[in-house]
Amino acid sequence: MVTVDARGIVLSYNEQAGVLLARVGVGVALGDVAPAWLVEAHLRRVRGGREEPAAWAAGRIGGHRVKALAGPCVGDALTWWLVRDPAPANAARELTRERAKAGLLQELSSELLVSLNVEHCMAVIVQRAARDLADAAVMVGMGDGHCFPVLRCATGGPVGQEWIALDTGQLPGLAEALLGLPAVSSCWIDPHAVPPWAIPEGFVDDAAEIGSVVVVPLPGHGVPTGCLILLRHRQEASFAPAEESFAQLFAARAGAALSVARSHARQAHSTEVLMRDLLPPQLGRVHGICFSGRYRASVAGERVGGDFYDLYPADTPEAETVAVLGDVCGKGLEAAATAGRIRNALQVLLPFVADHTRVLTLLNSALLSTARAPFVTMVLVSAVRQGARVRLRVSSAGHPAPLILRTSGQVEEARTGGTLIGALTELEFRTAEVALEPGETCLLYSDGITEARGGPLGDVMFTEDRLRTVLGQCVGMPAEAVTERVQMIIAQWVGDGPRDDMAVLAISAPPQPSEQQRTTPHEPTRRRWNA
Repeated sequence: MVTVDARGIVLSYNEQAGVLLARVGVGVALGDVAPAWLVEAHLRRVRGGREEPAAWAAGRIGGHRVKALAGPCVGDALTWWLVRDPAPANAARELTRERAKAGLLQELSSELLVSLNVEHCMAVIVQRAARDLADAAVMVGMGDGHCFPVLRCATGGPVGQEWIALDTGQLPGLAEALLGLPAVSSCWIDPHAVPPWAIPEGFVDDAAEIGSVVVVPLPGHGVPTGCLILLRHRQEASFAPAEESFAQLFAARAGAALSVARSHARQAHSTEVLMRDLLPPQLGRVHGICFSGRYRASVAGERVGGDFYDLYPADTPEAETVAVLGDVCGKGLEAAATAGRIRNALQVLLPFVADHTRVLTLLNSALLSTARAPFVTMVLVSAVRQGARVRLRVSSAGHPAPLILRTSGQVEEARTGGTLIGALTELEFRTAEVALEPGETCLLYSDGITEARGGPLGDVMFTEDRLRTVLGQCVGMPAEAVTERVQMIIAQWVGDGPRDDMAVLAISAPPQPSEQQRTTPHEPTRRRWNA
């Protein structure tokens, strides 16, 4: 600060002005100690004019960039406040620090968004906080009000995680941070008040060795996602206000990424719960009858589609086990949802399964009563073991008739047919009686198998004749091997080309054991393991 009268004589100055204007003194002319731009600005202010002169002037004094602000005139004296810009070296260092902080935040975001796994995100947050913000970090996640997930990490150490029943009032600022309220400054937190559960293993022996603590909330998308507790050793410098501000920026990035991960986890869990009833069931042996199914959706990576199969095991060996394979008009999740409703409806209609025509008619009426009646083709099979044989009752509703593989290698078509479901009110069905001898198989399949296009040029349908040939080569194979081979051959035929949903379901009568197998007692296999 320097005060100058109307004649340009210095009346007073402070110590900082004496450093900046080396030859300044009381009674000295301003023009003798100050640069021309400051003298001219002073003359404009004291002489006035038609236009009000600017309050600010700027220029260089020595090696510094200086701004001068004129205060109000008191009599014929005018006070100038001289503000020196930071030295270029200091500005460069500050710019480097800011760039490093921005890079750190960018690295954090990239590392967190690589995986949308909640546990991974939490571990990364506490590790990076311990490494880049403090000597140790503790993350408290959102719990049920009594138990909370707590992750602890000292710089360079592993991340420890456990669920802890804790009192959020034990540490100042913790309860507020978990509610999403602003961070509590470190100057208001006594380091000795840090509870034992908030001290990472190997960091310090007790709270007396902690020098500074900051509690920072982790804001999410509308709701908080937890908080960070940052710890420093007693011999380290306390958290500066700028460091606490940067910690809040760090927490904002971390909280947003964690919120995205939790939202993704909730959606994935909801999808998994809803998908359970849409996925094909796991098949196996039921009352001496072998069942095996394979499914492949039209879209790579999808797990469900318009084709479906299901199995409704009988309560007793004497009762009929019901199997069904069908094809809903459409593809994707919407078709799969329709297939799920049909499977549920069939389960409700099981008490009437002794009469296939009645079951299919009731199902047709149920579909016609919906706002958008889906078209469905399907095959309904009732199977029961009778001695060594398996007796089947097979009814087709607009679906390709099942193929029967005999032990001789001959492939027959079940003599069944009928009207598709969900299109007409007048229906007609023909149920076929099929007896499977030991080792014989009945194969149900969707038209995605026979209409699959592939071959050398990728435009030739697989056709039922090729399917019969493949099935004829499966004599003596168990049901699981039959369905696996059919799907493998079709996959090779289609290659990377487009495809429809594909489903196959095999029903087999187990082969009879040989005379030697019946008379020779089974001995456990013994293996010698070498060290």
